[in-house]
Amino acid sequence: MVRNKEKKIRVAVIGSQGVPAQYGGFETLVENIISHRSDNVLYTIFCSRPDMDTDLSSYKGCRLEYISMRAHGIMSVPYDILSMIKAIRGYDVLLILGVSGCVFLPVIRMLTRAKILVNIDGLEHKREKWNSAAKRYLKFSLGCCIRWAHEIISDNAGIRDYVIKEYGREPRLIAYGGDHAVRNVSMPRQDAILEFYGLKRGNYDLSISRIEPENNCELTLKAYAETGQRLAYVGNWNHSDFSRDLYNRYKGIENIRLIKSVYDLDILYSLRANARRYVHGHRAGGTNPSLVEAMFFNMPIIAFDVVYNRETTRNRAYYYTDADSLKELIVRNDLEGAATSSFARREYVWSSIASEYEALYIP
Repeated sequence: MVRNKEKKIRVAVIGSQGVPAQYGGFETLVENIISHRSDNVLYTIFCSRPDMDTDLSSYKGCRLEYISMRAHGIMSVPYDILSMIKAIRGYDVLLILGVSGCVFLPVIRMLTRAKILVNIDGLEHKREKWNSAAKRYLKFSLGCCIRWAHEIISDNAGIRDYVIKEYGREPRLIAYGGDHAVRNVSMPRQDAILEFYGLKRGNYDLSISRIEPENNCELTLKAYAETGQRLAYVGNWNHSDFSRDLYNRYKGIENIRLIKSVYDLDILYSLRANARRYVHGHRAGGTNPSLVEAMFFNMPIIAFDVVYNRETTRNRAYYYTDADSLKELIVRNDLEGAATSSFARREYVWSSIASEYEALYIP
């Protein structure tokens, strides 16, 4: 990448909950691109004050600017718009994560000379968790993003192809990283973590997701309950009526461990490093962080058969379409994981991804 040493590039990052990362994919993206930033990039990260456990003024050499509202759900719309308003002056680049507030882009384009980049994430308007009015709004907001952003970023070829077909504009394809998931955790520490969760090394399969219908949580739990195969499932089990119902129905099944959301990277490393296989049920969106991260652990990946998952794994995983095909896979003992792991360690590396983002900042 060509570095412009004569001028510092001032970048406002809008749309994440904030850093230090403690929530999801966008937060992890921000955490890692600032960790690998070059000296001539000055980041300001807009953060949600109600959602953050810390009240830092700076982090990893980046300035933090707080917004006094939550960053997700319906509140993500005013959160993103207010962040944009605060970033009208003083920045060369606005890096917007997600399309929630992109209805405001026509106004922002008139008020700032900054280059506007939008990572569109997945296709939010197709997610089952939204009602019809929310889906219409999100589709409209995506259209505004396509029309008014200077550059559009997609982390998945399936999403890129959808945008080309639907809107006739090609996003920049920049992958999501996963090498941050690999840690140096001692074996005694790993053993203590496994013992705490009632697990044994190499004797369980693993799934990590938000507990929502579109992630095939119920299908996964049902398949494991019926086959007797051991499963550890990490998720936000107290998030909604749906998640609480699943938790209550499956918490007493002997071969299933339901683990409440974990953000400690040492614990996540230990759960992944000692699992037999990883099961990924997401059927909507683009590249999912938990899938990329699992690909670094040399274990077989069993993924729901949609274009986004096939693109992420480059057809090197095992795929299922329903409960029966999932059960056929999880009772097998001949699945291999080296192909997905070797690909991930070449392509999903944060230092390269940070450089790709910085290349877009240059006018």
